[in-house]
Amino acid sequence: MAHTNAGSHDTHYFVPQPSIYPFILSGGLFTLAFGFILQMNKFGLGPWMMLGGFGIILYVLYNWFGKIIHESQSGAYRDWEDKSFRYGMIWFILSEVAFFAAFFGALFYVRNISVPDLLTMLPRHDVTLYPEYKDLLWPQSGQGPKAPAFTPMGAWGIPALNTALLLTSGATITWAHWALLKNNRAQLNLGLFCTIALGVVFLGFQAYEYHHAYHELGLTMGAGVYGATFFMLTGFHGFHVTLGAIMLMVIYGRSLKGHFTSERHFAFEGVAWYWHFVDVVWLGLFIFVYWL
Repeated sequence: MAHTNAGSHDTHYFVPQPSIYPFILSGGLFTLAFGFILQMNKFGLGPWMMLGGFGIILYVLYNWFGKIIHESQSGAYRDWEDKSFRYGMIWFILSEVAFFAAFFGALFYVRNISVPDLLTMLPRHDVTLYPEYKDLLWPQSGQGPKAPAFTPMGAWGIPALNTALLLTSGATITWAHWALLKNNRAQLNLGLFCTIALGVVFLGFQAYEYHHAYHELGLTMGAGVYGATFFMLTGFHGFHVTLGAIMLMVIYGRSLKGHFTSERHFAFEGVAWYWHFVDVVWLGLFIFVYWL
């Protein structure tokens, strides 16, 4: 039952009706995962089950989020709901910080602890896995001199350009936020469009970078510990940029429909927080993966 109290914003809290969507979403996720298992085991039904599961997930997200947007536009959400949404988004971003901290920690461990220890065993223990290996400089495969050769990804080509793109997109989303606070719809829409465009261009350059790495540099997932950490960190970041761009597109569509006011626009702010987060993560990637 939806409870409301018109007397005060301090005591009002919206409780939605029970929903079937979580159960449908669970079914879609199970179908997607089961299809992936079938695909891994070369069953012809696997791709079709994955496609069906993905379709179910999209159906749920479109209708469930659409219902939430309708509740927001109808005035069901007020001060308490706004506060709880902000707390929820803060905890979500903190969980993402922990996620990337684990990956950066893995990079630090292999670069500064495990690989140097393995490759300097001879003077310390009178035994070594790689008797001919002398080079301890990073980047390296960590597999010794007989490992397949690769060329590390340089920092001052596409990575530097992508850094400029993401930093600029952080400025455009902030510019759009200022416009929303001033009820300047034209500037708001332009700022959102520019942010989305910059994010899409970033993803395009990253796709080109991966093609260049695989086909011209010999830098693949199989290129030892450097290749694994490089694609793990940049790949997951690219996935988050993709999600952020999709969320921005939804916000842009809502903005074109006249949603959001200078007082009530948490959906915009939540996505802007997320976009600034992926900006900061990329700076860490540029410094510790590409540059140093």
